[in-house]
Amino acid sequence: MNIHEYQAKAILRAYGIHVPEGYPAFTVNDAVANAKRLGTPVMVVKAQIHAGGRGEAGGVKLAHSIDEVRQYAREMLGHKLVTRQTGPQGKKVNRVYIEAGCHIKKEYYLSFVVDRQAECVVMMGSEAGGMSIEDIAAKTPEKIIKEYIDPVIGLADFQARRMAFNLHFEGPAVNKAAAFMQDLYKVFIDKDCSLAETNPMVLTEEGDVVALDAKLNFDDSTMSRHPEILELRDITEEDDKERKAAAEGLNYVNLGGDVACMVNGAGLAMATVDIIKENGGEPANFLDVGGDSTPEKIVAAFNIMLEDNQVKGILINIFGGINRCDVIATGIVEAASLLSGGEEKFPIPVVVRLEGRNVEKGREILDKANIENLYPASDMDEGAKKVIALVNAGKK
Repeated sequence: MNIHEYQAKAILRAYGIHVPEGYPAFTVNDAVANAKRLGTPVMVVKAQIHAGGRGEAGGVKLAHSIDEVRQYAREMLGHKLVTRQTGPQGKKVNRVYIEAGCHIKKEYYLSFVVDRQAECVVMMGSEAGGMSIEDIAAKTPEKIIKEYIDPVIGLADFQARRMAFNLHFEGPAVNKAAAFMQDLYKVFIDKDCSLAETNPMVLTEEGDVVALDAKLNFDDSTMSRHPEILELRDITEEDDKERKAAAEGLNYVNLGGDVACMVNGAGLAMATVDIIKENGGEPANFLDVGGDSTPEKIVAAFNIMLEDNQVKGILINIFGGINRCDVIATGIVEAASLLSGGEEKFPIPVVVRLEGRNVEKGREILDKANIENLYPASDMDEGAKKVIALVNAGKK
């Protein structure tokens, strides 16, 4: 789960981390009122969307007057912002953040993230603040400094100070930077974050260490422990299909292509996405129906995949274990009937590969149903090639 910058900064502020004063605005009038409330000679108008790269896309503007705040807020609110992370479709800006400017002496990058290979949290820092971590890694990987954190001990004082020294903080700023790191680590742990990032973290001319930007992502599976975080959810920022899938208990990620897949098991789902791509197709989604599939769940999955005409073909790749192939097959038949008004046909090609528990019974159910636009496949590779060929044929 993601939240907006101003919401992340409110959490950081509660943990004693210095952030500039600022207020969210949903209308141009709100923006002007907030600018007057700040009363500073320089203000920053920031578009609030769940995506990075806002600055280079025109979503962060320095304002030196109330009139400029009004102008920038009017240009952003209600309009789409296209960044490197939104894709060409962009995201509509429904709110902006009006923040006081500060005297920046030096910018840094700092984040905490789970390193799955090392099986621990890692703190990453860099003097190349203001750039995305992907850019830093690609252009100057030697500038990324890492501290691996023992999950029992937590972030040790010497690690925070070592990071501060390696980032070339000097004098009293060393202790301030180390304290900043300890506080951000506490946020990461206390709030069950999957990412806690401030880019840039800045040293001001006054000698303060400040989070000029903030990004917090949270582990969805922990939200039952954090109702205060769940209240910050902005469903307008979420993919509509992903939101509907979550409500149905489906693990779904929209990948933007036109060849959909429905699979049981995350590993098999990732392999299916890969094999579609390898054979020249464009995956439309990652969809794991889980191990407790019912016919109703299969129907819901079809409805989500077929919404908005994005998908031109579907590959169903099931290896029956906890899931039974006959239950999956029954769901496929029901979906065909419901989608066609009882005629038992699919509006687009559907290729099915069944293997594992009750596979013969599942194949028999599909054979007897005689569903139009339904094609069998003996293995993953055949299934991927067949559905891609059918999609391409439909484009001609």
